[in-house]
Amino acid sequence: MNERELLVDCLRRLNRTGVVYYLTGSMASNYWGIPRSTHDLDFVLQLPVTAVPRIIEAFRGDFYIDEAAVRAGQAPPYQFNAVDTRSALKVDFWLVRPEPFDQEMLRRRLAVTLFSEPSWVASAEDVIVHKLIWNRLSPSDRQLGDAAGVVAVQADALDKKYLRQWAQDLAVSGELERLLSGEIKPKNT
Repeated sequence: MNERELLVDCLRRLNRTGVVYYLTGSMASNYWGIPRSTHDLDFVLQLPVTAVPRIIEAFRGDFYIDEAAVRAGQAPPYQFNAVDTRSALKVDFWLVRPEPFDQEMLRRRLAVTLFSEPSWVASAEDVIVHKLIWNRLSPSDRQLGDAAGVVAVQADALDKKYLRQWAQDLAVSGELERLLSGEIKPKNT
């Protein structure tokens, strides 16, 4: 099973659960920007405790998923994962946190079709800001390169007022301006 097949498989499983979700991370930046190889998937879930059994059931069998870890994901750091036993690829699930930016990302998620599957993906602007936040937490050329790839591909379609508002609120304005000016370039160029 490759990354694309895993993505399609996860989308089908998530869609069957009825749990509110969106794709984020490198696969979302691949969707909006310049694709690169990645070895995991990242989804954000709005997962009430009552929906935990649906997630466990949806991923049981072909994935190693620990129910205790899923339940523990209801508290910081609001995360759990599942490992595809067919490929050893990892799927990270992040739960929507109460912070304003997390709530806004959920509100702005977009319905798209990925490889013939209906799905939800973080907006291009939110992917950029999120990549900048992750870069601040754990500096990485990969995070900046992903964000620069989205800026390069989406260019004039980006809502720069929205980007600047959240970049200021989240203390990543300097990095955003370097992206928008072209000082930070996509890794593939």
